[in-house]
Amino acid sequence: MAKDLIRSWRGDHTHLVQLLADQLRPHDPYTTAEAAETLGQLPPTLAEPARQALATLVEAHHSAHGPTVWASPHPLLRRAHQHAVTALAHLGDARALPDLLTALDTGVDAWRATAAAGHLPRAAGELLPRLTRRLADADLSQGWPWSEASALVAALGRLGDPRAVPALTTALATCIRHENRPGTTAALHALTRFGTDAARALDSIQPLADADDPDLRLAATQALWALAHDPADTVPRLTELLDTHHRRDAAEALGRIGPPAAATLPTLRQMLHADYDWTRLQAAAAIHAIAGPTETEALLPVLLEAWEKNEATTGYVLECLQRMGPAAAPALPRIRAELARPRRTGGFFGGIDEDEALQHTARIVIHQLA
Repeated sequence: MAKDLIRSWRGDHTHLVQLLADQLRPHDPYTTAEAAETLGQLPPTLAEPARQALATLVEAHHSAHGPTVWASPHPLLRRAHQHAVTALAHLGDARALPDLLTALDTGVDAWRATAAAGHLPRAAGELLPRLTRRLADADLSQGWPWSEASALVAALGRLGDPRAVPALTTALATCIRHENRPGTTAALHALTRFGTDAARALDSIQPLADADDPDLRLAATQALWALAHDPADTVPRLTELLDTHHRRDAAEALGRIGPPAAATLPTLRQMLHADYDWTRLQAAAAIHAIAGPTETEALLPVLLEAWEKNEATTGYVLECLQRMGPAAAPALPRIRAELARPRRTGGFFGGIDEDEALQHTARIVIHQLA
């Protein structure tokens, strides 16, 4: 119920989070597990008041049940402890690390530790060897959108340590060899996060940019840009993708390239007349990123119309307005009205994180225009 309230309503939830933290009781594992799971599902900025209570509970469990309590044979205790540890890890707190290492070393519920590991980049030195070893032992021959292998790839990408690039490059090659498309795409997304530090993977990525599968072509082309920053190679490929069902993703990628993608402006301007709100919106954002402030007067109405018709666009529109700077001033009344809403804005997933982020962006825009 507390989670539903926080998910639905804006405001200062500090007191409610503290009440949740009060339910972290070492001798009541059922209630503790429920409270810890809820705290772990909140954005770090909201869960912060519970940090010390989570750490105190983890330490109490260690004192009472030993350092291997993560793998306790008692289901309720194990669930309570694991949820407390992962909630602490989501806060970036290094006190979660010993349990995560235990899980990765023993294999007991390692999937849960893997998902949390990406939140501790400062502990990459200890986490990387274990994650890469598990990835080397994983079965990469089959599609695995929700497997531990996918979690390992995502965690390595999120840690952001370039020492993970060789393992990810090897995983990419293995997935390609087995024609594991979900795995190939996941590895491409992870390598993209490293930018030019992952340049050694270019030889494996280049052929994928010409794949028949548009999903692979898009992921590979985005990776090519991140790793090589060669518009002469990337822009024509993204231009072709503007004629596929990935046209919106391609437009967004062209916007990240900026002025070197100027040749695509005529096609992007045609997309401003599309029926779908998101297509018009992402085309407008790309045009502004490529052509610059001179386009703002023509594009601002496109953004505001999409926002008015589709609440899910709120966060994206606000990010565009932030990039527009002073030219976004006509949108101020709409931005202030959004911040005055007591209920959270939906978005694709209706997440707390998304609404907290858009509120933050809205305040930045108002400050810029004040």
